[in-house]
Amino acid sequence: MISPSVKWPLATRPLLLSTLLILLTVATPSSCQSREPTFPKASNGAPFPWNKMRLPEHIIPAHYDLMIHANLTTLTFGGTAQIEITASKPTSTIILHSHHLQVSKATLRKGGGERQAEEPLRVLENPPQEQIALLASEPLVVGLPYTIVIDYAGNLSESFHGFYKSTYRTKEGEVRVLASTQFEPTAARMAFPCFDEPAFKASFLIKIRREPRHLAISNMPLVKSVTVAEGLIEDHFDVTVKMSTYLVAFIVSDFKSVSKMTKSGVKVSVYAVPDKINQADYALDAAVTLLEFYEDYFNIPYPLPKQDLAAIPDFQSGAMENWGLTTYRESSLLFDAEKSSASSKLGITMTVSHELAHQVYELNHTFQKSINYVFIALLGHRLFILIYEFYGFIFTLSFSPRGKLIGEHSSSTAHWRREGLDVKTMMNTWTLQKGFPLITITVRGRNVHMKQEYYVKGSDLDPQTCLLLWHVPLTFITSKSDAVQRFLLKTRTDVLILPEEVEWIKFNVGMNGYYIVHYEDDGWDSLTGLLKGTHTAISSNDRASLINNAFQLVSIGKLSIEKALDLTLYLKHETEIMPVFQGLNELIPMYKLMEKREMNEVETQFKAFLIRLLRGLIDKQTWMDEGSVSERMLRSQLLLLACVRKYQPCVQKAEGYFRQWQEAGGNLSLPNDVTLAVFAVGAQTLEGWDFLYSKYQSSLSSTEKNQIEFALCISQNKEKLQWLLDQSFKGDVIKTQEFPDILRAIGRNPVGYPLAWQFLRENWNKLVQKFGLGSNSIAYMVTGTTNQFSTRARLEEVKEFFSSLKENGSQLRCVQQTIETIEENIRWMDKNFDKIKAWLQNEQLNLL
Repeated sequence: MISPSVKWPLATRPLLLSTLLILLTVATPSSCQSREPTFPKASNGAPFPWNKMRLPEHIIPAHYDLMIHANLTTLTFGGTAQIEITASKPTSTIILHSHHLQVSKATLRKGGGERQAEEPLRVLENPPQEQIALLASEPLVVGLPYTIVIDYAGNLSESFHGFYKSTYRTKEGEVRVLASTQFEPTAARMAFPCFDEPAFKASFLIKIRREPRHLAISNMPLVKSVTVAEGLIEDHFDVTVKMSTYLVAFIVSDFKSVSKMTKSGVKVSVYAVPDKINQADYALDAAVTLLEFYEDYFNIPYPLPKQDLAAIPDFQSGAMENWGLTTYRESSLLFDAEKSSASSKLGITMTVSHELAHQVYELNHTFQKSINYVFIALLGHRLFILIYEFYGFIFTLSFSPRGKLIGEHSSSTAHWRREGLDVKTMMNTWTLQKGFPLITITVRGRNVHMKQEYYVKGSDLDPQTCLLLWHVPLTFITSKSDAVQRFLLKTRTDVLILPEEVEWIKFNVGMNGYYIVHYEDDGWDSLTGLLKGTHTAISSNDRASLINNAFQLVSIGKLSIEKALDLTLYLKHETEIMPVFQGLNELIPMYKLMEKREMNEVETQFKAFLIRLLRGLIDKQTWMDEGSVSERMLRSQLLLLACVRKYQPCVQKAEGYFRQWQEAGGNLSLPNDVTLAVFAVGAQTLEGWDFLYSKYQSSLSSTEKNQIEFALCISQNKEKLQWLLDQSFKGDVIKTQEFPDILRAIGRNPVGYPLAWQFLRENWNKLVQKFGLGSNSIAYMVTGTTNQFSTRARLEEVKEFFSSLKENGSQLRCVQQTIETIEENIRWMDKNFDKIKAWLQNEQLNLL
């Protein structure tokens, strides 16, 4: 599953969850005296016969036969779950999961077949643990197949997990209802009683009852549809392979679809609401191309008979990898050719590629063997090339009719092969220990001294990390040769000897290595001089890596902030996207910290410096859609920055566009690359803000809605910002799925951040109920409202609030992370703010 802000890769989540649950239930050392186990009380007051979070392992499910009937008028559903089980030891108690379900009847059949006699089972409920106990009159016989039959009912969930309600508004204004599922990590129990832990894999036969005006889709293809009553149809889907409950999926809706076949005969379909099905073509083409790519590249057939991709109007994360039926937020799947941006096209491709990779990786054992082969028997650098090539393919696929791979690094592969690299030993240093290395380079004449150590931020250093050692495949170029040279650093320190002395040396060529580089003595001065003189002597990736490394080293005290800022001055001559974006990634957070400290004078000076630095490149930008993908993405971000920072030539241009767009009733087609900048300027007036919101309500384009949403959130009007928070949380006029993004955006607004922080605190319990305590959305909101704080007063506020929550949030990992971030921000600002202030003054004097 992908969260809206993105989280890669997630293929190991079931394993991690399983490991976590195991750790939570490991017995602790006890005293010499034995104690009688205590058991919780069931909802009826009787003792509940199980006292652990994890289910017992001696009842094993093999197959589920599910019938589910959703009523989209009453927003309820009923169902029958028939679960085939065996017992590995005699027991008369069956423990499984159920959450917010009303069980009306439970019976037990001995042996196979439906004609066997059914024995009633007593049902006990333990709501705090989301468990039910089924009590038989006599112990189950070990190894004999049994079937438990459970009739139950429930309400469609109002949250984003379980079997939940989603709505959308048609062009004519009619609100329509659908029902969809999101079971990861532990919400299948909200749709049917089950053994809801990843290790309990089983096959599933799913039947969905629906009205004729609706359609149902699930993991597997439709086998048949039968009429069970007037106005009621039951769809039967094929049996799935064995899989975990969190990968089960079904949808009841009035979606439309478009379909294509892959060259190997797999039917691929994209489902969306009827008014947006014309935006499904790009994702369909991408999905077909990606599946064919996976099959060709890994020489493995896709293991399912079909692949559906469904755009859900209400969806908490970015996407979910349910087998055979991947689900997506609409903005992660639908592409409006007239209004969607180049970046949204790339984002859709990346998201679809991630989810489809799950389909192959998790289902096909042969593929798992092939992945092992990739890790063990492809040679050294080839592992990283595989990943590099794949993402290169994704980028190419987004912006060309067919993707293709370019093996530009084959010479690197050949080099490591000639070196006879011990790949297993090398890879163990990267896969079996945490973190990554900092490589320190000291040049003495022809001798290049190299030292590796664990890279760590903050003041706390675990003594064990001092022992960490990597096998680092170093690459470098010099002032005397642009041919890539290689050196495998396997020890703490080493020395390489150059054929002649050099003016500068640059390691990590192309930014392909996973390590930070520090150049001691005058190493950084030499590279800064290179950039100021002839920056194109090294690649744009190399220039970006120098910017990144410099500021990383500032954060750990290895390099002064003045030297890092001096290096960025060359950006006034830069034209490439990678170094410009890297510069913005380092510089913008600096003034964002100042905004929340009320350091208005220095903050204003820093913002002015940033615009002066990039003004030449900003002025060169055209206000139309033209050029390469990277040029278009660069244009969009530069013009947005210029407008937000009130650079008047850009503001005036955007005001003219917005005036024309507004006079045309919002029906004028703006260039996609400049739309965000135009909306950002338009939202700064009350009239423009209101007009943008009116267009937000009627727009069918996810990209346009996201652009308007961003513009509304950067308003300087506190009343408008508070209204946005209130309305998006209610979910009536702005969907609640948008609330985390809106809260985070307002949390970064210099006027709005106190409102966002206050809203989070005042509505914490409701947020947890809506989004789930351990969800990515909660973490996203916590960090989004707090991690730009950099004062001790704010730190104490954050600590005090979250500690008061106790079990309702105080122990969340995101809370600890944001506290650590604020502490780091405080240290950073205490050390560097006065230096930045003095540097800015000197920089201004140099301009005079």
